[in-house]
Amino acid sequence: MTTTMPTVGALLRTWRERRGISQLELAGRADSSSRHISFIETGRSRPSQEMVLRLADRLDVPVRERNALLLAAGYAPHYAQTALDDPSMAALREGIERLLTGYEPYPALVVDATYHVVAANRGIMMLMDGLPEHLLAPPLNAMRITLHPEGLAPRIRNLRAWRGHLLEQMERQIALARSESLRALYEEVAAYPVAERAGGEPEADEPVPYIALPLVIEHDGHVLSFVSSIATFNTPMDVTVAELAIETMLPADPATAKYLRSLGD
Repeated sequence: MTTTMPTVGALLRTWRERRGISQLELAGRADSSSRHISFIETGRSRPSQEMVLRLADRLDVPVRERNALLLAAGYAPHYAQTALDDPSMAALREGIERLLTGYEPYPALVVDATYHVVAANRGIMMLMDGLPEHLLAPPLNAMRITLHPEGLAPRIRNLRAWRGHLLEQMERQIALARSESLRALYEEVAAYPVAERAGGEPEADEPVPYIALPLVIEHDGHVLSFVSSIATFNTPMDVTVAELAIETMLPADPATAKYLRSLGD
């Protein structure tokens, strides 16, 4: 059985349609013409390597997929994919470790494109106290640990809201990038049963004016609230680095901050 690989034109058209822009708009962004874009998409014109990279940039194509576009056009990949344990990544590893350690006692972690945990600090390990070994076996997966009925899910007091937020986040990523592994993970965690809390999800003892949806989670008899933020590396030139995300969890109320500081005393 012969499998026909998509052409660079077909791939570019898919990305353009996914972004919801016309050939004319893309041409304006790429300093080209709609006629040239049409010829590329239909295979009547073979784009140069520079044009492939320019169009990929204007379409905000993920770095991994930019390599796929180049290969489809008959060019060598432009972006390396270096393992994190490679000696050339020593400065990156050191920087990540310094960042995570410096954020303690607050939780912080680094994940890759499919939410495998690359690094985590003691704040994250504290939240995972007591989880079963099968969830903590490598490769550790942040989504699986959070939403699995034997993971953090039973401890999350606003599970339905937080679960909805995480699933929507994954849906947006799937829409932006072709990733069968991410889709498989989404289907797995979305299928996990959601246990009902007696009396529904409780409200906080004192209303807090949250700046964003908090993660409200129990730990050792305490109710902790966090607001998370996610950072990525600016203008990455390596596939591995492009797919890393640093998530930091900011205490969402004074009680949480006080409790976490007390653990470090």
